Amino acid sequence: MTPHQNNRQLAPAFGIAAPCLEIDALTVLRGQRLVIDRLTHRQNHGELCLLTGANGTGKSTLLRSIAGRLPADSGNIKCHLPQVYIGHADGLAEAISGRKNLQSWAAVNEMMVTGTEIEQALAGFDAASFADVPVTLLSRGQRRRLALARLLLAPSPSIWLLDEPNTGLDQDSQIRLETALNAHLRAGGAVLAATHIDMAASASTTHLALGLA
Repeated sequence: MTPHQNNRQLAPAFGIAAPCLEIDALTVLRGQRLVIDRLTHRQNHGELCLLTGANGTGKSTLLRSIAGRLPADSGNIKCHLPQVYIGHADGLAEAISGRKNLQSWAAVNEMMVTGTEIEQALAGFDAASFADVPVTLLSRGQRRRLALARLLLAPSPSIWLLDEPNTGLDQDSQIRLETALNAHLRAGGAVLAATHIDMAASASTTHLALGLA
């Protein structure tokens, strides 16, 4: 069994034609249950890959493994771009405001962002009007918009790992998410997403079906 810290490798930069994500024979167990069995996958720059499969087939597990939040039992993951993970839980500190959450997230991830960039990220998901309200007072949809605003602070290009990103979003916010996705893909980024809602994208879209045979 290969230690997890050796499974994920930030490989040297390649040209835009090379894959930005390479997964080889990835196996992940949760307790004694085999969730992902020898999965191999390649993803290219500018590509949206939608994870499909019933609940419990490993979509969230795969995203968390790529993000380095869940150890793999064997296999290899090579990321040629930085990764940004947005889970189905928003991951916001409830006692502070949305603006301070974005500032803190950027600092923890060693991103040098300006006040203007924070404002642009908030505006991208129409979150400026409640940015200074403690998160604990916000609705589910407002929290989700703040969580997604972090994507607009991420390095470009990068790999976005999204677990049910549409949850809690109204129609306008879903359109804003699609706009952000398309801009990200045009810039050479990639998206790997688990969602039950079809995500429109002008770039190449592929599907990766999970579930043990």
